[in-house]
Amino acid sequence: MRIVLFTGKGGVGKTTAAAGTATLAARDGARTLVLSTDAAHSLGDAFDVPIGSEPTEVAPRLFVQQVDAQRRFERSWADIQGYLLSVLDAAGVDPITAEELTVIPGAEEVLALLELRAQVMSGEWDVVVVDCAPTAETLRLLALPEALGWYMDRVFPAQHRVVKALRPVLAKAAGVPMPQDTVFDAIERLHRDLDEVRQLLTGPDASVRLVLTPETVVVAEARRSLTNLSLFGYRVDGVVANRVFPDEGADPWRAQWVQAQKVVLAEVEQSFGGLPVWRSAYRPGEPVGVEELADFASAAYAGDDPLARAAGDGPMSITRTPSGAILRIALPFADKSDIDLARHGDELVVTVGSYRRILTLPAALMRHTVAGARVEGGALQVRFRAGSPEGDDG
Repeated sequence: MRIVLFTGKGGVGKTTAAAGTATLAARDGARTLVLSTDAAHSLGDAFDVPIGSEPTEVAPRLFVQQVDAQRRFERSWADIQGYLLSVLDAAGVDPITAEELTVIPGAEEVLALLELRAQVMSGEWDVVVVDCAPTAETLRLLALPEALGWYMDRVFPAQHRVVKALRPVLAKAAGVPMPQDTVFDAIERLHRDLDEVRQLLTGPDASVRLVLTPETVVVAEARRSLTNLSLFGYRVDGVVANRVFPDEGADPWRAQWVQAQKVVLAEVEQSFGGLPVWRSAYRPGEPVGVEELADFASAAYAGDDPLARAAGDGPMSITRTPSGAILRIALPFADKSDIDLARHGDELVVTVGSYRRILTLPAALMRHTVAGARVEGGALQVRFRAGSPEGDDG
C-alpha cells in the first residue's frame, strides 16, 4: 500500500499534481484511488467527469471519490451532536441556530480523513492519493489526531469517571442533561479512528509532497510547511514546482519572468536540498481529463518513479550514546529563536512558531534527564542523560 498526500498554497496546482500522479500510478498497473480533503472538491473538474460519494472509475484501475461529508458526519458525530443539541435546547437556543453551532469547524476535512482510513484499510487499493486542503488547513488537520490523543490519555478518563458517578446530581444542579455513555463511546471511537489515521500517515508507506509555484511568497510558505510537517512526524518526499516559464522563444516581457523564476528556483533547489524537485512547465491551458493529466505528470516526473518512497527513518530518531541518548527531530529552516522546549513529566513539549507538539517520551527516555539541546543541521537535537528526570525544566 502506498499513500501520497499533496498540499500547498491555494491555487498552486496541487489538485492537478495529485490527479496526474494517480493517473500514472493506475497506468503502471496499480489499483488507485484519488480523493480530496479539500472542501473545494476540484477533482471532478480536473478529470472532467461527474463523481460521487463512492469511488468512481474514470479510467482503467483509476478511481476518484468526493467524500460525502454529511453521511460521514452522521456516522461519526451524530451521538456527540445529539448531546450538544440537547444542552443548547435546555439553554433556550432555537433548533436551527443550535444545529449550526454543533457543526465543528473543519468537520468536512476531519471526516474526509476518516474516509481515507476506511479506504486504506479496505484492502481494495494499491495506491491512495490525497488532494489535501491548502497548507494551513492541512497542518491543523494533521496535528488533530495527536492533540485529541493527548486529551484522551490525560483528561478524558477522569472526566468520564466523574460524570458517570455524579450524573444525577450534576444534571439536577446544572439544569441541563449530562452526557450518556453513548457520547463518551462516540468520542472514544473518533479518537481511535483518528489515531489509526495518524499511524497510517506517519508510517513508512506514506509521504507528503509540497506543490508550489516559483514565487517568493509561495516558496516561503512551503519552507514553513516542511518545518511544521516534520515537527508532527510526517515525511516529505519531494517538491513539485509548477507553472515554470520555458526559456524558448521568450519575448522581453516573459524573459523578465523567466529570469525572476530562475532566481526563485535556484533558492528552491538549495532550500530543499536532499529532496527531489520536479518541475512542470507553464502550459497554454489547464490540464483537464485523464490524457492531459497523464502528460502533465509524465513531464513533471521526467522518468522518476512517481510512487518512490521517502528515504531515511523519518523526521524523528533516537540514538544511544555512552551517557544516555540523543533525540533528533528534523526541523528544516527552523531557527533556534523560533523553537521553545520544555519537559513536563514524561512529555516533551516542542513549540516552533505558532505550532506546538506534545511528545510522549518512549519508556527508555522517561527515566532520563534532559541534559541540553541545540539546533544543528536542520534538526533539533535533545540530549538525555541517564538518571532521574525530576527537576527537569527543559
